[in-house]
This record gives sequence, C-alpha cells and structure tokens, in this order.
Amino acid sequence: MIDQINTVSSLAKAAGLGSVTTDAVSSSSSAIGTTPGTQTGVSFASVLGEMATGAVNNLKQAEATSFDGISGKANPREVVDAVLAAEQSLQTAIALRDKIVSAYLEITKMQI
Repeated sequence: MIDQINTVSSLAKAAGLGSVTTDAVSSSSSAIGTTPGTQTGVSFASVLGEMATGAVNNLKQAEATSFDGISGKANPREVVDAVLAAEQSLQTAIALRDKIVSAYLEITKMQI
C-alpha cells in the first residue's frame, strides 16, 4: 500500500504538480468570490498529491518508531501515538479513494 501511495505521489510530482504552500491555500480561500478565470488557487491534483505524500510520511514515521520501540529506543507511548496517527492517515486515504471511485462510477453511468 505504501508503494502504491509513493507511486501516486511520484507521478504527481513528475506531472509537474507543485507542492501546496500556506500562501497558495490562503490565496485560494480569499479568491472564492472571484470569477473563474481570475482564480489563482491550488489544483485538486496537487492537494491529492500532498495528501498522499503526507500519508506516506506518517506511515514511514510509524514504522520507524515501531522499530525504535522494538529495539528499546522509544517508549511505548511514542509508538502508540505514531501508529494511531498512521492508522488515521490510512483510513482517510481509503475513505478518499472510495469516494473518488464512487464518483467515477456515477459519472460513467451518466448518459451523454
């Protein structure tokens, strides 16, 4: 699963999708009332790419913390916190994937 998320993240970066910055997010939220042609916000694909990257980083951090806990370098509280954060990221990614697949299936059912 982590490799699949890494693949999505690397494909988004290879496609030239930049990273989301707080300036870009604040500018997109302030441009809500503008006309569609003048809005300079963050693209949906870049937000998804950043979310996938964040989920992968959480999973990798939880894995590293788990190994540290096994070797005695981390206390159990740190391990539990890291694993719960990784689980939450994974559940969010799965829920988002399910919504995207559901929306795609609804679009394919539409008559042209």
